[in-house]
Amino acid sequence: MTTTVYYTYIECPLGRMFVEGDGHFVTGLYLPQHKGWPGPDASWHQADPLFVAVRAQLAEYFAGERQQFDVPLKLAGTPFQRRVWEDLVRIPFGTTITYGELAQRVAKPNGSRAVGHANGRNPISIIVPCHRVVGADGKLTGYGGGVDKKQWLLAMERRAKATDRDLLDIAQVASDGTPHDRVASAAAR
Repeated sequence: MTTTVYYTYIECPLGRMFVEGDGHFVTGLYLPQHKGWPGPDASWHQADPLFVAVRAQLAEYFAGERQQFDVPLKLAGTPFQRRVWEDLVRIPFGTTITYGELAQRVAKPNGSRAVGHANGRNPISIIVPCHRVVGADGKLTGYGGGVDKKQWLLAMERRAKATDRDLLDIAQVASDGTPHDRVASAAAR
């Protein structure tokens, strides 16, 4: 039995992303010029309405308003790859871990390279945040969408996280009885 593959394109600050799925699950999300991605097959069907939730959640993410996704995913890969990808989702928004730390998390303490290989095969960029994994020295290493896009995503998440902290600080000040005009001027900064 053949599964029908559906797809759509979604515009984002990084360009035109490609999203694919089977009608129930997202099975792929690729950034523009994604390394190793050949593009849609002639037998695939463009079906924009099937991806409304993905489109909305990605728009919220790029606006800094969403830190976790809840669209249904189907991760097709080896058991080890799926274990790595499932752990990627647990990396908090706006933070990074090293390949070595990820290897520890998936119970393969000497498997930094294997983890890096699995990470590089992640078919669902951003939603399964492989961009949050960095080299042991903290440097940005390979990324299927391009290291420049990895850098952009991490910077965007850090800015959004910093804004959330600023708003929390302002809310705490306001709850402490600070006059409203001082809170408003702090928010304007």
